[in-house]
Amino acid sequence: MRDILNILSNNIYSKICKMESLEDIQEIRLNVNKPIIILSNNKEIILNYKVLDSDIKSIMQKISNYSLYAFEEEIRQGYITIEGGHRVGLSGQCVMERDRIKTIKNISSMNIRICKEIKGCSEHIINNIIANGQVLNTLIISPPKCGKTTMLRDLARNISNGISSMNLLGKRTVIIDERSEIAACFRGVSQMDVGLRTCVYDSCAKSEGMLMAIRSMAPEVIVCDEIGTYKDVDSLVLAYNSGVNIIATIHGNDIEDLYKRPVFNSLLENKIIKRVVVLSNKKGVGTIEKILSI
Repeated sequence: MRDILNILSNNIYSKICKMESLEDIQEIRLNVNKPIIILSNNKEIILNYKVLDSDIKSIMQKISNYSLYAFEEEIRQGYITIEGGHRVGLSGQCVMERDRIKTIKNISSMNIRICKEIKGCSEHIINNIIANGQVLNTLIISPPKCGKTTMLRDLARNISNGISSMNLLGKRTVIIDERSEIAACFRGVSQMDVGLRTCVYDSCAKSEGMLMAIRSMAPEVIVCDEIGTYKDVDSLVLAYNSGVNIIATIHGNDIEDLYKRPVFNSLLENKIIKRVVVLSNKKGVGTIEKILSI
């Protein structure tokens, strides 16, 4: 929590430091003129302090190192990643230019998401997606906040490092990290352990990142989070046709969601996907509901 505490205003710092089990905090939500809301162990805690506009300004100055201009591109996307890989989501008055967001000003709300890695969380599924020393093309289906990104990160680490007991040699792995959530890069350097042979395209559109990776990085495996557009799927098909294995996640509750969405037809019709992992939080974050062969 040191990286988080360092960016807080004095008033908010004093309130949060009084809490027990700081390491259990997952999110700190701040809205001007509203109480601080803490998400800890998937439960909300509302603190008796109303956030001031000066609190928000103080935090913005600290996370941007007193130079908002240098973070203009990240602010345009609605977040800033700080040291440690933690992400500060922003909302406020959007300034539009040619039908796209140019920047966000008069920021009034923040969501500070604490980034945590759980090494070994993929051990229960990895033996199902490895066959004869090769990675099978896999989709992880999960509703929000059920651990799919954490699972994806650990899979990337294991595949990149290799697992001798499974006859899996380390694979050249590329992560397309469009939202800076998998590797949690800070100034281009991954803050999470994503493996020895892993390269990261940070804050890069999945479709463009996959094409660049295939052209220049000679990947054996491409990992990406939250596919959902035709361009994403077309890029996955291109990767497959280039001899690259893929592991990706999508939002959903079960495999039926995959079949109901026309955007995924090409993945199914071309029989690209071999395994589907369904996650939930019924027995805690990262509950493995089922692992299916396609």
